[in-house]
Amino acid sequence: MAYQSFEDLEAWKRARALKKEVSDLVKHFPEEEKYRLADQLKRSTRSIGTQISEGHGRQTYPDRIRFCIIARGSLSETLNHLIDSFDEGFITEDQLQMFRNKITEVEKVLNGYITWLQKKSKEQ
Repeated sequence: MAYQSFEDLEAWKRARALKKEVSDLVKHFPEEEKYRLADQLKRSTRSIGTQISEGHGRQTYPDRIRFCIIARGSLSETLNHLIDSFDEGFITEDQLQMFRNKITEVEKVLNGYITWLQKKSKEQ
């Protein structure tokens, strides 16, 4: 198999797109939330791609899987922050649902990557 950069991974690409959309969203949050909820949202979405890329750089499949599972946790954290944003009235129910759908898409791709890594790990 030819070398593949983490930038080639579909899970990382989807995580990057989600990160960009959340970053655009929080620009419209109240100023007092800049270092609170907006910052937490930015950090959790950044963590998703960061964990995928860090895992990709690891030598063993179990290490790669571990980092992808952490990325999946950051996806859940992001959804929780978005629910908080809805509860605070910073986003609409439609926006929440749209992001919920995007998070589900990223999670499905990430789960597929984890499954592939688990299979490869067993082949060793």
